[in-house]
Amino acid sequence: MRLVTERLILRPWQDKDRSPMARIYGDAHVSRFFPKVMTVEETNLDIDLEIERAGTNGFHFGAAELRGSGETVGMIGLDVLSETVQAAIPSHPCVEIRWVLAKEHWGKGLAPEGARAWLDYAWSIGLPEVVARTAKENAPSRRVMRKIGMIHDPAGDHENPEISEGHWLRSRVVYRKLNPTFL
Repeated sequence: MRLVTERLILRPWQDKDRSPMARIYGDAHVSRFFPKVMTVEETNLDIDLEIERAGTNGFHFGAAELRGSGETVGMIGLDVLSETVQAAIPSHPCVEIRWVLAKEHWGKGLAPEGARAWLDYAWSIGLPEVVARTAKENAPSRRVMRKIGMIHDPAGDHENPEISEGHWLRSRVVYRKLNPTFL
């Protein structure tokens, strides 16, 4: 799967992405809404899992590369939610969208640009809806969710079963967007 926008190439992972992603995931400020800062080894395992899941589902989180320069600036993509997470959300959605960008690329509109391309792809394959989830405190991601036309669904807010009880990031908000062809 390869999507091209005005400024981005959204594509499957390549070995050249591992070092930039380790830097991005290893940045405490970028990872402030993650349960922990990831090590190089954890980043590589995560990329390997994402490659495997793309093979299984036909899509998954992938590299976000700047057109022209070829610089890997982060990750944007879709994922099939685990059964555990689907069960935790009252409406039981199946697919989520997510993004992580290097902080030097924040505020340039790259996350909404890439996310819109992935939403267009989701609609092209007939997905009825896509959700986005984040920590309640993550105002920057919530702002991107609104920019791409997602609506907060308070009934979907939940405790993330993949984060330990008592952790300050366990409470999640859910935003959703319905496939416009189904409306």
